[in-house]
Amino acid sequence: MNKPSIYGLTLDQLTEWLLEHGHKKFRASQVWDWLYRKRVTQFSEMNNVNKECIDVLEENFSIQTLTEHVRQESKDGTIKFLFRLQDGNLIETVLMRHKYGLSVCVTTQVGCNIGCSFCASGLLTKNRDLTSGEIVEQIMNVQLHLDTKGQDERVSHIVVMGIGEPFDNFQNTVDFLEVVKDHKGLAIGARHITVSTSGLANKIYEFADLKLQVNLAVSLHAPNNELRTKIMKINKAFPIEKLMDSIDYYLEKTNRRVTYEYILIRDVNDHKAEAMQLAELIGDKRHLSYVNLIPYNPVDEHGDYQRSTPEAISEFFDTLKKKGINCGVRLEQGADIDAACGQLRSKQEKKKEKVK
Repeated sequence: MNKPSIYGLTLDQLTEWLLEHGHKKFRASQVWDWLYRKRVTQFSEMNNVNKECIDVLEENFSIQTLTEHVRQESKDGTIKFLFRLQDGNLIETVLMRHKYGLSVCVTTQVGCNIGCSFCASGLLTKNRDLTSGEIVEQIMNVQLHLDTKGQDERVSHIVVMGIGEPFDNFQNTVDFLEVVKDHKGLAIGARHITVSTSGLANKIYEFADLKLQVNLAVSLHAPNNELRTKIMKINKAFPIEKLMDSIDYYLEKTNRRVTYEYILIRDVNDHKAEAMQLAELIGDKRHLSYVNLIPYNPVDEHGDYQRSTPEAISEFFDTLKKKGINCGVRLEQGADIDAACGQLRSKQEKKKEKVK
């Protein structure tokens, strides 16, 4: 029987668990330090923790539940990891190098049910949610990889933008955030963490109430209901009016900027008319808005969709700027290693099918 990941417990949860099993409160801080500061990979390496505590931890938890299946390294320093879970499922995690530090993009679900028509992540429907431990362990495995290089590098930023919809796995995502933010552990600042949602308005309200100080990004990709429903099925459940109401609530509760992700697809959503509509949509909250324009990464299975031309991208950007909208065009990374999210996993799953 597979044991759950010890990384799934927040410090408070670990403390409570150890107390319930007859151990002193200070043991939790010791274990936490060994996990996140010293980064051991076996409980037996925790040499200031007594044997009784080690035994009960080994009996109930695992430290390593993910194994590296494939690793792709780009010329620009981006590394894409394909991890195998205990149940055999595959997930993607990406390390990206920026001027401001090292960022890791994590996955929250095995597959995705949101069904965006242009997306590689949704090629394989959702199998299950990841546990909070499986999400944390992605960060830990990347950090352990960095540790082996001996260059004293650390993961400094996190984006929850990998395969799956984080707000469809809400509590596990929140527990993950609490673990990686903890100042006694990885101590990754809340303002260095961004969670991206496709627009689950009900969960945006809930997220706002938690006041986690974590950044919020919304995958918008279209400025009107007709177009957004065509390319994003989620818009049927949460049309733009409901989505923007939830964002207004978020802004009121947190006073924190929202990033709108907008993938530019040739002759679909990249015209000047859409840029004008987008500027109108967020114009009244422009002081707390940023539009991240993302040139589309073509996927073989979605041959109808192509990347916008440089001219169209430039015109879209200029139109937003002239309307006073703060925006930028995302720099492409990992173009030589299955750049689109979900692409590597999809290819590996196809190989498995061929073998069968």
